[in-house]
Amino acid sequence: MIRLHLPDDLSAGAEITPAAPQAHYLVSVMRAKAGESVLLFNGRDGEWRARLTAADRRACRLVVEALTRPQTAPPDLELVVALVKRARLETIVEKAVELGCRRIRLVVTRRTHADRARPPRLQAIATEAAEQTGRLDVPEVVEPEKLDAVLDGWDAGRRLMFCDEAGDDPGAEWGGSDGRARPALEALSGAAESAPWAVLIGPEGGFDPGERARLRGLSFVTPVTLGPRILRADTAVIAALTLWQAALGDWRPTES
Repeated sequence: MIRLHLPDDLSAGAEITPAAPQAHYLVSVMRAKAGESVLLFNGRDGEWRARLTAADRRACRLVVEALTRPQTAPPDLELVVALVKRARLETIVEKAVELGCRRIRLVVTRRTHADRARPPRLQAIATEAAEQTGRLDVPEVVEPEKLDAVLDGWDAGRRLMFCDEAGDDPGAEWGGSDGRARPALEALSGAAESAPWAVLIGPEGGFDPGERARLRGLSFVTPVTLGPRILRADTAVIAALTLWQAALGDWRPTES
């Protein structure tokens, strides 16, 4: 069944006239007809089944009929990711939504060399991904900021999983027993399950020594390794979010 995110309040009997882009999607792209049912969500009221009462180029109207799922929230996980080339950044946003991030923060690091970000386009990708994956919310895509500014304003109650291999800084000491970052699953084991977290992924050129030194000195940072191979930024995002979800998120086995 077609799923559609819209800003309107949802309740039984509510009549909704979708905005032009959404009406175009329903009528021209998905070829929906009057009488068909669609699923609606707005990030506040859960998911509702609605019926199309008009579906043509002149009018598109919906009547909300019944609640299908109450509102729930994903784990409190943010992605902080350096700008990379446009196609890869669009993939990152799509996969971050699929993997359950609540928020996507774009940052500019000292080695960032990428196309200028287009947050409205990225937000549209996030919305489409949420519609397709069954989420009941759409993560916010935040305008790019410099990494130093993000760290200056960081809430120390949110842990930051810093994914880096200290590639061109071989003398870096991470504080572990062997002076190196621990594997992600090991570093996350025993962490509080209800604590808010974020995952930090750098640009294709990695973080510079000054950024690494600052990150290693912050009390809220947990440095981790993502294995023995060098990963592209989009691959690193998928790997890191998957590991976090397996350790602390909603991929963990549920008790029967």
